[in-house]
Amino acid sequence: MKKEELLKKIEGIEWEDLEFKTAINQVPKSSWDTVSAFSNTSGGWIIFGVKQIKKDFIIEGVKNPEKIEQDFTTTLRNNKFNKIIETKCIKYDFEKKIVLAFYIPAKSSNEKPIYFNNNQHNTFIRVGSGDQRATLEEIKAMHRNSSFEEKDNEICDFGIESLDEKTIQGYRNYFRTTNPAHRYNQLSDKEFLEKLRVINNDRITIGGLLMFGKEEFILNKIPSFKIDYLEIDGTSYQDAPTRYRFRLSCEYNLFNCFFDIYEKLVKNIDIPFKLKDGVRDDDPEHLQALREALVNLLMHSDFYSGGTFRIRVLSDRIEFFNSGGLPKKLEFILKEDFSMPRSPIIAKCFRFLKFAEGLGSGFHKMINGWSNFYKIEPIIEYDFDYYKIVFPFKDIKFEQVNTSKRKVNAKVNAKVIKPDTIGRNRMQDDTIIDVNKQYSPKSRQNYILKELKIKGEIRAVEIQNAFNLSKRTVFLDLRQLIDENKIKMCGGGKNIWYELVKKNGK
Repeated sequence: MKKEELLKKIEGIEWEDLEFKTAINQVPKSSWDTVSAFSNTSGGWIIFGVKQIKKDFIIEGVKNPEKIEQDFTTTLRNNKFNKIIETKCIKYDFEKKIVLAFYIPAKSSNEKPIYFNNNQHNTFIRVGSGDQRATLEEIKAMHRNSSFEEKDNEICDFGIESLDEKTIQGYRNYFRTTNPAHRYNQLSDKEFLEKLRVINNDRITIGGLLMFGKEEFILNKIPSFKIDYLEIDGTSYQDAPTRYRFRLSCEYNLFNCFFDIYEKLVKNIDIPFKLKDGVRDDDPEHLQALREALVNLLMHSDFYSGGTFRIRVLSDRIEFFNSGGLPKKLEFILKEDFSMPRSPIIAKCFRFLKFAEGLGSGFHKMINGWSNFYKIEPIIEYDFDYYKIVFPFKDIKFEQVNTSKRKVNAKVNAKVIKPDTIGRNRMQDDTIIDVNKQYSPKSRQNYILKELKIKGEIRAVEIQNAFNLSKRTVFLDLRQLIDENKIKMCGGGKNIWYELVKKNGK
């Protein structure tokens, strides 16, 4: 970061990737919260020698920069944290006032969570321009992400009796059609499933159970397993004549789930008549984009999170929501065409049928396929414990409370959205929220009710990010509305959202 860049940031408000500390004589204790937060989120700069007074930042400098630099870097390399934190230091001289800037990189998924003093409770994440202690559920999500390619290789207590024979035969028939000369076609069912790593030493892997298992065995192992598909006649639940016109809740194996959902998806997009090599093209790019998104959701989902896995078809868009984080920043995935499926066994099964991209992440195929047909870019929102991809039919105002749209320079212009509380946030009805302003509980609650009338549902993190609030404050606002019988809490565990209470009380 150049001196001019630092000055520009100091003259503005605090950024989500920048944290200022006074640090005149020593390293502030609050620095360790920020180191943990940057390591667990998207990385950032800690600046020593700048004091914040309300909205203003004043350069005070540090008195002994060599000692503070040594103390800080040494602490990051000893046993203060559960992992060694690499950093680099840049010194700035502002008229003999020395400012120290340390860059803390984001750790990879397999190294998180990062915490200090040998206490996992000291795990922090970055929310907007502040550090917040991670919840137990967020810490658990990091642990699951740290074993990204391991979970579906785990062995169940079940044998081959847990697999659905019709599903296996259906898969093998499709495999033969797609790969007529493949040597696996000569194998017995058991040998075939062993090659796919569905069976390991006469026991079934988690990935194999999810792909081919019987419903009762899947739910025995993962009680919260479910994928929802909904078709809604409107742009939200609220403007639809009924909550939804069609709903499919898949609690059975992923092979059958894929076909049931895909069959419905196909009917919701235009497939114009087009010849390809003298034959009608029944598999245009935008259909391939949706198929890739569906498979991507199935092989990247964190089925142990208890969260929602949902596809919604609305009048102006199709949404895929995955309650499981990506292995790396989306910018890196797009730039390097990086692929690291959460469930490699499931990924292998789908890729053998050519339902998913064999090389790379598949995001390029989704983005390019959709934008080439509709001339509109898909919208991608993500954080460490979820991602969502929206395929608009037309230019829409994305239904998100508190976002900052950024272009990704990766040969495609995907709109990537991350939570951000910088500056001013726009609610769904175009109400502007100034995050530097203090709003009364009543004002915040009115905003929540207005947002629910438009969107139909809202999550606590959206309110938290929009107003730059603590989790406790958001909880109190929501609790008040629940006590007044204006809203109700839906879902459970990590997957909780809020909806309006209808007049009949339902």
